[in-house]
Amino acid sequence: QVQLVESGGGLVQAGDSLRLSCAVSGRTFSSYSMGWFRQAPRKEREFVAAVSSIGVSADYADSVKGRFTISRDNAKNTAILQMNNLKPEDTAVYFCAAGFSWGDYRREAVAYWGQGTQVTVSS
Repeated sequence: QVQLVESGGGLVQAGDSLRLSCAVSGRTFSSYSMGWFRQAPRKEREFVAAVSSIGVSADYADSVKGRFTISRDNAKNTAILQMNNLKPEDTAVYFCAAGFSWGDYRREAVAYWGQGTQVTVSS
């Protein structure tokens, strides 16, 4: 069983930065691609970023390219999303995800989800 716990959300102003962390339990962390998704009010959950199992490859939604960076520390079983130059449209609940195939970022393709952390960006 894999459990994911996010932290680091909060209320910030446009242009500020936030760092989200995802702590993962389970000895198979290094075998999973890890990702971040987000869901804004009245919208579908959408892909944000993914990092491959050994951290060599990363993938981003067009809306966050150049502003967000995803990384992982397999020694600490942690995935990180560094978010810079935040915009009001980044406001959403952010979910950590694991257990999906690389390149398949459909919501139904994800096996494990965290509980989510709220990010609110004021203008």
